[in-house]
Amino acid sequence: MPTPLNLEALRSAPKVLLHDHLDGGLRPQTVIELADACGHQGLPTTDPVALGEWFRDNANSGSLVRYLEGFAHTCGVMQDEEALVRVAAEAVEDLAADGVVYAEIRYAPELFTDKGLSLEQAVEAVQEGFRKGEEAAGRTIRVGTLLCAMRQNDGWQRIADLVVRYREAGVVGFDIAGPEAGFPASRELSAFEYLRQQSAHFTIHAAEAAGVESAWEAVQLAGAERLGHGVRLAEDVRGDELGPLAAYVRDRRIALEMCPTSNVHTGAVASLAEHPIKRMHELGFRVTVNTDNRLMSQVSLSGELATAVEHFGFGWEDVRAFTTNAAKAAFITHEERGALIRNVINPAFDELGG
Repeated sequence: MPTPLNLEALRSAPKVLLHDHLDGGLRPQTVIELADACGHQGLPTTDPVALGEWFRDNANSGSLVRYLEGFAHTCGVMQDEEALVRVAAEAVEDLAADGVVYAEIRYAPELFTDKGLSLEQAVEAVQEGFRKGEEAAGRTIRVGTLLCAMRQNDGWQRIADLVVRYREAGVVGFDIAGPEAGFPASRELSAFEYLRQQSAHFTIHAAEAAGVESAWEAVQLAGAERLGHGVRLAEDVRGDELGPLAAYVRDRRIALEMCPTSNVHTGAVASLAEHPIKRMHELGFRVTVNTDNRLMSQVSLSGELATAVEHFGFGWEDVRAFTTNAAKAAFITHEERGALIRNVINPAFDELGG
């Protein structure tokens, strides 16, 4: 008999997370304590419960621009090495406690240099924190790092260089993040060309705040291996008929890093009822389920999966498919992906699904 598919059971299931922002996943109490330690001003409250609610309410505005405003506080308290180590370690501990066995956590190093840290110091501090978090988690979890360039800023090449330089330290890929509309992936195609020449992986935020043209640039001009969100790729689908880009993305197995709650909060979709995750899954896209920003949207990966189960009627086989899709799209070696699926995911879901 299958295990009842509820939040408790989902927490016990092994999970793979591909799209999670370090600066969007702090504990509210940590924000308060770090703000006090570094003199950061302007927190709306110093009550951790109320602060978590403030971040959620600010994020749930239907506007990506307003959604991003909360990061002024999280990034504001992440400007020294001690803070970065703590935030990174706590992120790993929180994910492990939620049953995540492999996660790729992303951040933009340039956002942590306002008080004098170099890009290299920021990367090294976060990597130290991730390793400490893995050791302290109390259960097996592995974390890979994605370094983001801010798409509204110049200098994507600097971040691409860091991805290659810190590959042996656990940096597994590159991304561009920030406001999507008006800042296309084609702004600095040379950075993606460099990454391909160096055999480095990259994903691109696309088709979230902009439409199909954003996904086309990410895939066809830049050569993205995955699409961050990719929710508006559904605009290239009419019933059972896929447009040329949608068919290309599906058939090339380019993963969609979907984040249902965040997609509603940023206005990428009007409501969960209108989210295309079920349709894209049924049509054979490599759909994955992710958190995006755990603090901002007040979510966990288990909670996101439970929301998807509740709203779209998914069963254990669907949850297993999302997990396997994520493992197959992870920026680790073929052997590591296979071992994760064979030795961790399959045995657990064989038992959970009966």
